[in-house]
Amino acid sequence: MRIAAAQMRPQKGNVLENIEKHKRMISTAISYQADAIFFPELSVTGYEPSLAKDLATSQNDIRFDDFQSISDKNHMTIGIGVPTKSDSGIRISMIVFQPYKPRQTYSKQKLHSDEFPYFVCGKEQIIFTMDNVKIAPAICYESLQVEHAGHASEMGAEVYIASVAKSQIGINKAWIHYPHMASKHSMTVLMANCIGHCDNFESVGKSAVWSDEGILVGELDNTNEGIIIYDTITQAITKKICS
Repeated sequence: MRIAAAQMRPQKGNVLENIEKHKRMISTAISYQADAIFFPELSVTGYEPSLAKDLATSQNDIRFDDFQSISDKNHMTIGIGVPTKSDSGIRISMIVFQPYKPRQTYSKQKLHSDEFPYFVCGKEQIIFTMDNVKIAPAICYESLQVEHAGHASEMGAEVYIASVAKSQIGINKAWIHYPHMASKHSMTVLMANCIGHCDNFESVGKSAVWSDEGILVGELDNTNEGIIIYDTITQAITKKICS
């Protein structure tokens, strides 16, 4: 199985342009025979908490129908970052598209203190399956919490997808934490980070993959949009700069 982490520079609040950029990056991943691709935190809107209330939507938004069509046609799993509406407030979510299956939404369960004025916590972990491999999504801050990866492992996860918007400080923490969690739980870890200005900080990319032994097997730089694809069987890495 070949899984891609996308590193992109979203345009602040420009949903339609960001959707088009997603589709271009997905097309590139398909050309490299990727079976799945996952995008950074709030990739569709950019990580802009103050805009989330106005931009929030749901997994059934017709603007996302093309993602389902691409998934169906190419037998591909796609995970995009979106603020979503709930009865209790706005959530930071990943919408997952799988071929000929209902869409699923995973919402960040553990928020950073800066996010509480804008968002509410998700309620439960989801696990989805590709080729009999169980995959657990995690979104930014919670992916640095020991108990989150532990719970995902208890649910049988073999691959841990960290969809993030991280500054250099966050990346420094991630590069210590993720390999430890990977080796402790025998889970492959992929991190998809954005680049460029987010809210009140600069996101610095360095999207990467750690094997289930906790070994760093590949990374992107801190400047360019691109994708990194990991073959879970051969542990081979393919990198493609997209900007």
